[in-house]
Amino acid sequence: MTSEHTMLTGVTDGFFCCLLGTPPNAVRPLESVESSDGYTFVEVKPGRVLRVKHAGPAPIPTPPPPPPEDDPGVKTGLVRCQRRITVYRNGRLVVENLGRAPRADLQGRSGSGDPPAALEVELAEPSGGDTRANPGSGRRRRPRRPKRTIHIDCEQRITSCKGAQADVVLFFIHGVGGSLAIWKEQLDFFVRLGYEVVAPDLAGHGASSAPQVAAAYTFYALAEDMRAIFTRYAKKRNVLIGHSYGVSFCTFLAHEYPDLVHKVIMINGGGPTALEPSLCSIFNMPTCVLHCLSPCLAWSFLKAGFARQGAKEKQLLKEGNAFNVSSFVLRAMMSGQYWPEGDEVYHAELTVPVLLVHGMHDKFVPVEEDQRMAEILLLAFLKLIEEGSHMVMLECPETVNTLLHEFLLWEPEPEAEPKLEPKPKPQLLQPEPAPGEEK
Repeated sequence: MTSEHTMLTGVTDGFFCCLLGTPPNAVRPLESVESSDGYTFVEVKPGRVLRVKHAGPAPIPTPPPPPPEDDPGVKTGLVRCQRRITVYRNGRLVVENLGRAPRADLQGRSGSGDPPAALEVELAEPSGGDTRANPGSGRRRRPRRPKRTIHIDCEQRITSCKGAQADVVLFFIHGVGGSLAIWKEQLDFFVRLGYEVVAPDLAGHGASSAPQVAAAYTFYALAEDMRAIFTRYAKKRNVLIGHSYGVSFCTFLAHEYPDLVHKVIMINGGGPTALEPSLCSIFNMPTCVLHCLSPCLAWSFLKAGFARQGAKEKQLLKEGNAFNVSSFVLRAMMSGQYWPEGDEVYHAELTVPVLLVHGMHDKFVPVEEDQRMAEILLLAFLKLIEEGSHMVMLECPETVNTLLHEFLLWEPEPEAEPKLEPKPKPQLLQPEPAPGEEK
């Protein structure tokens, strides 16, 4: 009876929406204030206010001792990143790892300890016909000239991020249709361990303001929001944790601030491909039609986003505010996912360590996409959760929290110093005996 009433209400509201020409569920702008329940409302632009959960340990009156990585003599966690990325005009990509990557001693890494020395990728189909010489003609094939070559040569100091360290901040970014409430188990867990955490609601989601302009929900507009939040709370070592669409914003920030982003965690984020909205999508329908279909969309999301569809999952979906956004915001978010720069070359340039977490029952993101991401990234660990799906942080919070914490505490083992063989002791040369003398 409840589901029938909800669906009838959605159809009725959608009908009046079409008649009146006003989008439903409009959220009024909020003031930039501190609330009593631990939330902060940050005005990132005039009239554009985001709700942010900012929590952490009490401030320490005396400054803590400097972490060991500040000592130039300490070589723990120091990694030399050397990579050459070559892009050819026919869409061929060759990634060569010139330096020694840290050994993959984090539990759950799939594959061998070191990345392949060279990785060849076909980015796209060549435009135009095949320009290769006919094998039977006897003509030598001319070597293709690269379109561009990118050289990466830097040193990264990767260290353990422990709770209560004054220079560590964890940023949690949700995806389309969610809110910061999907991170409740993770936020509570890491705050108890002494970490400082920051989790914003994207524009139009949760309690953030929802501008009624489609341009407010493009990738670039949302990325600038996340830049404003990041620069407001960032410290020396910052860890970015993203889910689904939120992974793209983590990648953007890691690319923009390589010296501030210490580690990145991608949960069901998909492959390293440029974003482009689909032309044949249900989200291209008019807002009124989407509002009529919202109960069906929520039911479909429950079926595809969770491995099981019991009472527990329905309650998690309700508590996490997943898919509880207006039809206008949902349509604008899906059509605004245009980010041509975020291709495989963009991801291959990242030198920050990345943990990939994938729920094996995910019907939105195939596991092959996260495997592809692990191949492209320089320092990547892939962990599969058999019993999880797209909303794995809600389904398996203990497993996810353990994986995230292990990754925060991980640091590369120092390279073994080359053993020097002991030099042979110099032997004194005895003078040759004179003729007739005994030796």
